[in-house]
Amino acid sequence: MPVMLITGANRGIGLAVARVALARGWTVLGSMRREEDADRLAAELGPLFRPQLFDVADRDALAASAASSPQAIDVLLNNAGIIGPDGQDQSSLHMDFDGFLRTLEINTLAPLAVAQAFLPRLRKAAQPRILTISSQMSWMGYAKSDRVAYRASKAAVNKVMQCLATDLEPENIAVGLIDPGWVRTDMGGGEADLTAEEVASGIVGLIENFDITRTGRFFRWTGEAREF
Repeated sequence: MPVMLITGANRGIGLAVARVALARGWTVLGSMRREEDADRLAAELGPLFRPQLFDVADRDALAASAASSPQAIDVLLNNAGIIGPDGQDQSSLHMDFDGFLRTLEINTLAPLAVAQAFLPRLRKAAQPRILTISSQMSWMGYAKSDRVAYRASKAAVNKVMQCLATDLEPENIAVGLIDPGWVRTDMGGGEADLTAEEVASGIVGLIENFDITRTGRFFRWTGEAREF
């Protein structure tokens, strides 16, 4: 059965995707930063769930984790992300610039760093895929100006992954982006439209049907193509 690496698998969408994939017989490598989360989820989710302890912003830790096993990885799901500084501190007129940099580091740079670190193991798979959780807030046709750091980081990761898709297409490695919608998680809040469970089911279905003919594109969690 396929092997999926999910970053930020200890809660929210990442954990929900892990549960769906495990229920379908996948092996899930789930990243998290804290050993107590690793121990808890290993006990809760069973032997097909294998915790990976690393911070996505720690390039040395990424390299060490990637080199810790020769096992092929069929799917990388870049899920780990942060909302950025407090809302009043990430407008175009009042910006926490250190917080903005941290948001870019986690939401934009880290997905590329994770992809590069684990690329040797993805290359061992028969149909390797890299998917990254983006956001509807990245859409350039939507001029709302709250959460500037978050919006900018997601718009930037869309372009980064589009470029990665171009560079990996000759190797038959498909790269895509997912808009999960507004989801009831710690980040999305309790008033969001969607549950993590329904979105996770859609994401796993999208992943199962994703191939090189769809590389470089942006999809809703339901599987429909959407504009950048």
